[in-house]
Amino acid sequence: MDSQFDNVSVVCKANVYFDGRVVSHTVVFPDGTKKTVGLIYPGNYTFNTGAPERMEIVAGDCQARLADASEAKAYSAGTYFDVPGNSSFDISVESGIAEYICSFG
Repeated sequence: MDSQFDNVSVVCKANVYFDGRVVSHTVVFPDGTKKTVGLIYPGNYTFNTGAPERMEIVAGDCQARLADASEAKAYSAGTYFDVPGNSSFDISVESGIAEYICSFG
């Protein structure tokens, strides 16, 4: 799991969801690929996907349930989950802040 991205551009305007409870910034790599780096505050949230996504948890803890799963699974720092394109996932944070990197494609 990456701890730093070098030689990238960052979109200054934040992606703000759920009244500021989930916030990320887009990082653009030299080859044009994008990732988002963000924070999830305590709460329960549902996200829809267009392209496939990989959610890497950098710090904190969360629970996530993919659209086709019957139960949520726990994720903590150093773990990840993959979400299919044209799908959705539920994510929840009980306490603290979960920090993540989301890769697309």
